[in-house]
Amino acid sequence: MGFVAITATIHKLKFDDVEKRLQELGVPGLSVSETKGYGAYKNFYQHDWMGPYARLQLYVPEADGERIACAILEAAHTGLDSDGILAITPVSRLYRISDREEVSADE
Repeated sequence: MGFVAITATIHKLKFDDVEKRLQELGVPGLSVSETKGYGAYKNFYQHDWMGPYARLQLYVPEADGERIACAILEAAHTGLDSDGILAITPVSRLYRISDREEVSADE
């Protein structure tokens, strides 16, 4: 069993809801960065059309990937075109930089 990477770009206003849900699920960690962008939704009232988003990156055991992705989708969903996007991608190997050891899905 391996890992998957979950990358979600969500509306900034929904980040607290998503973070709370991930904590409830016991997700041990994630990375977050602020970003701007547009896709199906374009903010025509702004000069550059870009809206404020948060990009989340998580590495989770493959067996937990769908459950965690569904939780993000539910917590981030408003039904608006500006809700964002989520991707699940396979990870061939995952290492801790601190000890240069490969992480097993059992940890």
